[in-house]
Amino acid sequence: MTKEKNPLSLQLDVSDFLPADSEEKQSLVVMRKSVSFWRDGMRRFKRNKIAMVSFAVIIIIMIFAFIGPVIYPYSYEQQIRGSENLAPMEYSEQELELMAQGQSVFPHFLGTDSLGRDIMIRLMMGSRVSLLVGIVASALVLLIGSLYGAIAGYFGGKVDLVMMRIVDIIYTVPDILIIILLMVTLKYPLENLANNVPGFSWINTIGVGLICIFIVFALLYWVGMARIVRSQILTLKEQEFVTAAKALGASHGRIIRKHLLTNCMGALIVTTTLQIPSSIFTESFLSFIGIGVAAPMPSLGSMASQAISGITSYPHRLLAPAIMISLIILSFNLIGDGLRDAFDPKLKD
Repeated sequence: MTKEKNPLSLQLDVSDFLPADSEEKQSLVVMRKSVSFWRDGMRRFKRNKIAMVSFAVIIIIMIFAFIGPVIYPYSYEQQIRGSENLAPMEYSEQELELMAQGQSVFPHFLGTDSLGRDIMIRLMMGSRVSLLVGIVASALVLLIGSLYGAIAGYFGGKVDLVMMRIVDIIYTVPDILIIILLMVTLKYPLENLANNVPGFSWINTIGVGLICIFIVFALLYWVGMARIVRSQILTLKEQEFVTAAKALGASHGRIIRKHLLTNCMGALIVTTTLQIPSSIFTESFLSFIGIGVAAPMPSLGSMASQAISGITSYPHRLLAPAIMISLIILSFNLIGDGLRDAFDPKLKD
C-alpha cells in the first residue's frame, strides 16, 4: 500500500520526472502545422468552389482574348467583301465558290457584321481591351489610393483632415462630365502628337476617349481605396511593431512601405480585385455611348452599341458581347468575394 503524499510537503516526487510514454507524447502533438497568413488565406480560397470556378473562367477568357487572335486567321479590322451580315457558321457566295474549287475557308463562328468583319475575332479583341482596361485602371487605383490613404492615416491630425476633405470634394465630381471635357480639350493636341511625332501613333489606335478614361481613373476613382487604406492604417499605427520601428530609427516612408502597407495587403488585394469589374463596366458603358475606344478597335461596349440597330434581325451580335461582359464582371466579383472570405480574420474557421 502506497503512502499518500502530503500536499504541503516540499519533497519532490520522482515519478514526475520519468520520461513521457507514447500516449502522453501523442496528446502533445499539434493537430495542424502552423501556417503563414498568406498560405492560410490561399488554402481557404482554394476551398471556395465558386471562387475557383470563377478563377478558371477568367483564365479561359484570358486565353480566348490574348492567345485566340494570334491563331485566328481573320483580323478585327479586316472587311471581307461579299460576306456582310452573315449568320453564325454561314458562308458567302464567294466563299462557297472557293470551297467548291477545293480551297479551305475558315468558318465565321459568330457570323459577320454589316461591314463584313468577323464577329468572333472582334469579340476576342473586345474582351482583350476590356480586361486590359480593368487591370490597368485597378493598378492605378491601387497605387494612388494606397499611398494617399496611408499618408493620411499615418500622419493624422491636420494632414489627415486636409487630405480627407480633398477626397470628399473629389467624390462630388461627375466622372462622365470630366471625360467629355477632357475629350474636347485633348482631342486635337493628342491627334497632332500622334500624326506628327514618331512613336506616338498608338494614340490613334486606342483613341483619345480611352486615354481620357484612364486619366479620369487616375484622378477620381482612387478615393474609395484611399478611405479603406486610411481606416486600416489608423488601427495599425498604434501597434507595438510600429512603435518598435520608430524606436529603431526607421523613417516614415519605410514604416509606411514595409510595415503598414504590408499588413494591409489582404484588404488591398480584395479591394483591387473588386475594382476590376467596376472599371470594365465603366469602360463598356462609355464605349456604348460612343466615347470609348476609337474605331476600328473593338470594345465589348461598342460592339453592343453597334448591334442595337439590328437586334431583331441579328440578336447574336448583341448577345455575344453582353454575355462576355456578364461573365467577366460576375467572375471577378465572385473571385473578390472569395478573397474577402479567405483573408478576413473574422471569418476564420
